Amino acid sequence: MPLPVLFRERSRPFQIVAGGVVPATIGALAGILIGVSTGAYWAVAILAGVGGFLSGFEHQDGWGGADRGLVGGAIYGTALLIAHALAGTTAKVSLGSFPPLFAVVTAIGGMFLAAGGGRLARGQREKLAGPVEIEVEEVL
Repeated sequence: MPLPVLFRERSRPFQIVAGGVVPATIGALAGILIGVSTGAYWAVAILAGVGGFLSGFEHQDGWGGADRGLVGGAIYGTALLIAHALAGTTAKVSLGSFPPLFAVVTAIGGMFLAAGGGRLARGQREKLAGPVEIEVEEVL
């Protein structure tokens, strides 16, 4: 099974689209749907969470995934709030008593999801690589 190409090895345009445009687009869609349908909003939110987890697979480990998840989650949450405000609808799902904090919550959630994906991917890479032999020099 081939391993995913690491995010840092992809072209800059791909990084911009995958790391910024996609979370913003999904967040904007969720921001519109939050005032229309609870079920549709949650479907998009779950899709975003799965995408955040899978994005971690493009990183060397959980730490790299966490960085991307933090940024992607912040972009998603901010786009959601902006789109919801522009739509002018009443949210059918609570955004909390201080809605700007929602973007912080989605950033933290994205960080944990992508870190989990990155950690899982690291484990798979280590499993495929097999045991590592270490040479030890004898010192007299």
